[in-house]
Amino acid sequence: MPDMLVKLYELKDNSQLYRNLEENGIRIIRPMTPNKDKVCGWIAEHFSAGWANEIATAFTRHPVSCFIAYDVNEKKIVGFAGYDCTYKAYFGPTGVDETYRGKGIGKALCLRCMEALRDEGYAYAIIGSAGPKDFYKNTCGAVIIDGSEPGIYKDLI
Repeated sequence: MPDMLVKLYELKDNSQLYRNLEENGIRIIRPMTPNKDKVCGWIAEHFSAGWANEIATAFTRHPVSCFIAYDVNEKKIVGFAGYDCTYKAYFGPTGVDETYRGKGIGKALCLRCMEALRDEGYAYAIIGSAGPKDFYKNTCGAVIIDGSEPGIYKDLI
């Protein structure tokens, strides 16, 4: 899968998306370091140990370089997204609980990370090994980086 590039300086206002989710009981929050084990455990259980390891790195940064989607009614994590975990200016990994997909949660998580990257001084972000290319194109204007396959993850052991 190729990498994709996002022009952070062209991001639009997404506050209405966040308000809509909040009205439906879903909060997009930056977790505190005391929540590291809970967040990483949830990711390992629902996705993979590798993704949990990448997000563990987010908790070594200040501010923490990830966001979670939290269902306030059910009191549970339902999604996550990280940035600056594997490489600087890289978005990912990210995932949403299967039963919560299609509600805009993944879009909101992606955009919060992109906004955070922009607010921390980056002009561009890279989505590493972008799976759903059309999703990223529509969500944040991402474009494919030619020659980026197999990318940074080619030497995983």
